[in-house]
Parts: sequence; structure tokens; C-alpha cells
Amino acid sequence: MSTPPLSPVHGGPTPLSGPAVHLFELITSSWVAAAVSAAAELGVADTMSGEPTHVDEIAKLVEADTDALHRLLRACADLGVVEEHPGRNYALTELGRALRSDAPDSMRGFARWLGSPAERSTMAHLADAVRVGGPVFEAVHGVPVWDYMRANPRSASVFDQGMTDISSQLTRSLVDEYDFADSECLVDVGGGRGRLLSLILAANPHLRGVLYDRPEVVSQLDPALGREGVAERCRVESGSFLDSVPAGGDTYLLASVIHNWNDADTVRILTHCRTAMTAEGRVLLAEVLVPERPEPARTAKFMDLSMLVHCDGKQRTRSEFAEVAERSGLRLNRVVPGLGVSVVELVRA
Repeated sequence: MSTPPLSPVHGGPTPLSGPAVHLFELITSSWVAAAVSAAAELGVADTMSGEPTHVDEIAKLVEADTDALHRLLRACADLGVVEEHPGRNYALTELGRALRSDAPDSMRGFARWLGSPAERSTMAHLADAVRVGGPVFEAVHGVPVWDYMRANPRSASVFDQGMTDISSQLTRSLVDEYDFADSECLVDVGGGRGRLLSLILAANPHLRGVLYDRPEVVSQLDPALGREGVAERCRVESGSFLDSVPAGGDTYLLASVIHNWNDADTVRILTHCRTAMTAEGRVLLAEVLVPERPEPARTAKFMDLSMLVHCDGKQRTRSEFAEVAERSGLRLNRVVPGLGVSVVELVRA
């Protein structure tokens, strides 16, 4: 009697063979994401350490059913998020620490958003988005994505924290890779709660900053923005960048913002920045670029599918950024590559 082949990711036996094994892993990756998202939503990492803790204690702290939590944690152990010990004891791994709310590289907010009903129910209609060639969020939820956020504060809060997490991680290299020596006033357009701006200001003591985002977003600032040495060099303004942006800056940063918008709205936003900036000003777009030629770029290509489903935005190539810049009265000056994102630098045409 033959033994079923082992699944390369999950480690358990599967009756499949050949290409079907790999396809099985791709199809069931949604189960993996759901488990990590559930652990993030419950906040289990916040109750754990590197020392083994009995599941009963963890369950009590997160107000979960003990047996069900054991089943979740033992699955997460196979992913390396926690480590399983005899007697239903679990310890947090180095990987799992990134699910803690207080971790400097926390991804808990992003994991919670990816597992939220709003996100999952929308991505379930990806095929429909491909059929119609545009977002399906409104068809699924009854209103466009940004109207939905305004009407559902809890979902909006999870979304904003998730975007703060992913943006901070993807754009972290921006702090090290881009030289702000020639900048005096940086306007972070759509800067969320200010985590990225706080990092840039901390690394550039000569720089002044302006955080600009929707009123409901900037009402909950990241604590790092209030730290000594940063707070006195930053002011906060609220509004919509579809209408205007604060004037007088010499550098306008849009980090993981432009990919949310179609070309017409992108031109509108960039035109506002060109109008507001000083004569020698520049616009910086921190984005994950799609390669011009066929080559692997999983992050960019799957982010692009998320944009397709949700908001009629898209991940762009260098040439596509050059095109929208030209329509906005700007010129693509250079692209500074980074570990997470590239910085597309635009100047007046």
C-alpha cells in the first residue's frame, strides 16, 4: 500500500500527486491566511512570550473557547507563528512576534484587515472584477469603498491600521534609501496616522513636516509623531487630497497612495501637488512598481489585483507613472529603487 505524498507547505499527507500537489497548496493558501488573520484578530500574540504558556491561560485572556483555540494554535505552529509544546502549551516565535500590537515591525493590523469580512467578501468576487474590468466593492457592499469606510468606523479603523502597518514596512527603506538633505518642508499627503513621517523626521533633524489626511484619520495620531525632537517640527492638517493639499512644501510625499486611484484621479491629485509646491519642488511617489518586462514580481502583481477589486486603482510601471506625470504638468526625473518600494521622483515639466 503506497503512502500519500506529503504536502510541501502543510506537511501532512495529501492524495494528490504531481502538479496537483502544487495547485492544492495554492488553492488552500486562503486557509493559511485565515488562520494567521484569526490569530491577529484574537490578539493571541499580545498574551504570549517565548516561554510556553498553557492554552487555557491564553484562551482566558483572549476570551476564546479553549479547545477551538488549541486547534487554531496547533495549525499556526505548522506555519512557524507559534511553537507547540507537550500538554497544549504554546510559545511565541520570532515570526509570531510581528503579530504583537507593540512590535516595531507589527503586521497585526494588516493581518486583521486581510481577514476582515469586508476584505474577504470583496476578494471573493475577483472573477467578477475581471469580467467587468473594474472594482466590484460597490456591487458587493452597496456603496463605493471610501463611502463604506466613512459609514463603518470599526472597519475603517482596522483598515487604517492595516494600511499603516503595510505601508510602514514596505516604505521603511525609504528612510534610508532616499536623501532628504535638499528638502526643508515635507508634506506627507495621505500620510495616515503619521508613522512613516515620524521615521523620516527622526532621521532628518533639519526637516519640517506636515501630515495631511482625512479628519477621522489624523484624529488618531501615531504616538511616535508626538515624541520629543519630532513633534515640534510637525504640524497636522486635515482634508481631502482630491480637493487640495497644503501649500508651501518643497517635497510632497505620497506613500502607497497613488495606487488606490485611477489615472484621472491620479492626475487630479498630482496636479494639486504641483500647484501647491514651491518652484523647485518635487513629488515623491513611494510605490511598488510593476516591471516593464515579464518577470516575477509577486507583491506588485497581487497588490494590483487587490486594487482592481476594491477601488479602480492599479500598480503601475515606470512608463505609466511617466505618462500620468506628464498629464499633470510634471516630469519623471528618476526612480530610486528600495527594498520594499521604489521612489518615483517627479519635478515640474
